[in-house]
Amino acid sequence: MRDQAPPSSITPVAVVVPVKSFELAKGRLARRLDADHRGRLARQLAAQVLAAAGDLERWVACDSDEVARWAREQGAGVLRHPRPGLNPAVTHAVAELGRRGVSRVIVAHGDLPLARDITWVGEFDGVTIVPDRRGDGTNVLAVPTGAGFTFAYGGQSASRHRAEAERLGLPLRVVADEALGWDIDTPDDLALFDSLGLPTPPGGLPAGPGDPAR
Repeated sequence: MRDQAPPSSITPVAVVVPVKSFELAKGRLARRLDADHRGRLARQLAAQVLAAAGDLERWVACDSDEVARWAREQGAGVLRHPRPGLNPAVTHAVAELGRRGVSRVIVAHGDLPLARDITWVGEFDGVTIVPDRRGDGTNVLAVPTGAGFTFAYGGQSASRHRAEAERLGLPLRVVADEALGWDIDTPDDLALFDSLGLPTPPGGLPAGPGDPAR
């Protein structure tokens, strides 16, 4: 199936949210949530991040028919990536949007429960890195589409992306944003989020089979 655009016209800045199959999502939460609850959580969090894109063009990078249908229901475009893995998915999405006239792409992970506004990340001409709260991962990243940026998601991706921006000679800002630094990836993340009483996405986070309703 070919990439499918959202109904509105392309804008200079667009948002890409990579989303893996809901059936496989959040596998590291299996000790806390069963597969159904993990899928519901993945949908809720990804919808939260898409909403945080505001009026910007929104795209979902995926290789799943189910996720593609869900993305279209959210009013987002679909970018199907030919190779598995996060880095190939983002590389394909950024290159494709560049060919379509987008000058800057905001790549936002789909598991940011406190995301309310990510539009400001794209207001800088160079590279913007928003690390996770540990300073290790890259929760949100904005790059110029024509810069030849090599993505390096995985361990220590924030420092790797910083080094890549410096290698390319691009203006760089690193912003430790309290809200966008939160992600839900492990049982400890979920437990800490609950213990701090932080605000949840609309509808709340799904409770596991043995948990009280949240």
